[in-house]
Amino acid sequence: MATQIFVNIASDDLERAKAFYTALGCEINPLFTDENAACVVWDEQVFFMVLTREYFATFTDRPVADARATAQVLIALSRESREAVDAIVDAGIAAGGREPKPPQDLGFMYSRDLEDPDGNIMEFLYMDPAAAEQGPEAFEG
Repeated sequence: MATQIFVNIASDDLERAKAFYTALGCEINPLFTDENAACVVWDEQVFFMVLTREYFATFTDRPVADARATAQVLIALSRESREAVDAIVDAGIAAGGREPKPPQDLGFMYSRDLEDPDGNIMEFLYMDPAAAEQGPEAFEG
């Protein structure tokens, strides 16, 4: 079995979070979704467990960060093209998210950040296949 990634994030409004992530093209797995949590399926290997802030707090003895005020993690997800990066960020903005900084175009890599309504930040990026395999210098040469 391949490694699967489950990213736990807190939400103040689980229904709003589910609507936001389905607007990005994700599905909600009903087998692992209830009034405390929603399993957001990106693909067969990557999942977000969106937890109510109160439920999230049961998994740690540390204070739960307010993602609108502090950054604890930045989640980066690759896309298959620059157009796919633009499409998912634009869909997120239309669904109530915001773009906290301008797009970044390094030539070999293009990325845009998207903040969900709870303040969690995702970076969507496309990297030229030559740069991904051989490093940024390969793209320049």
